[in-house]
Amino acid sequence: MEKIKRAKEITKRLKTYYPAACSLDAAKDYELLFAARLSAQCTDARVNKVTPVLFSRFPTLKDIAEAELSDIEDIIRTCGLFHTKARDIKLCAAALIERFGGRVPGTLSELLMLPGVGRKTANLILGDIYKKPAIVADTHCIRISNRLGFCRTDDPYKVELELKKIIEPSEQSDFCHRLVAFGRDICKARNPECARCPLNDLCPYATGK
Repeated sequence: MEKIKRAKEITKRLKTYYPAACSLDAAKDYELLFAARLSAQCTDARVNKVTPVLFSRFPTLKDIAEAELSDIEDIIRTCGLFHTKARDIKLCAAALIERFGGRVPGTLSELLMLPGVGRKTANLILGDIYKKPAIVADTHCIRISNRLGFCRTDDPYKVELELKKIIEPSEQSDFCHRLVAFGRDICKARNPECARCPLNDLCPYATGK
């Protein structure tokens, strides 16, 4: 089966088993932006415990931009890399106010200009906030895409480009969310449960072909 047809069938099957839901909790556009920044080398579950405290203490962008850096650091300490993340969040809040009128921008180029925002975070915003085609090449996406034979690289940008070729634009953002759920449930980094996987007949990793 050619790659595009296989990708379409895999997308269809994943829809049956997994919701297209972001695992980061956020009520506002900038909350998702900052939650995504905190999630680097940290679990989403941990981030979801920290962000309610952060956004309760600093309920507006202005509050975050004017906060003492040490106060932000204290709240997000358990997310790791807290010095860098706190600096980026504070600077990003100021940039959103000064350059974008307090709104998270809706283009890749503008998002990548924000402190601490890379392609993964930018694509998450484009897909979840602006409902645009976007591939979020996180660790689950990279691992599973390689196992499924969609790509042969661990480079996030190259994985993103390969998936854009074979996943329909309207499905891209939801597809990536489903991969996260699928990766946590079955296609784990260690000991994937291929025997009970709904994709095993379409997966080179499972079939050995």
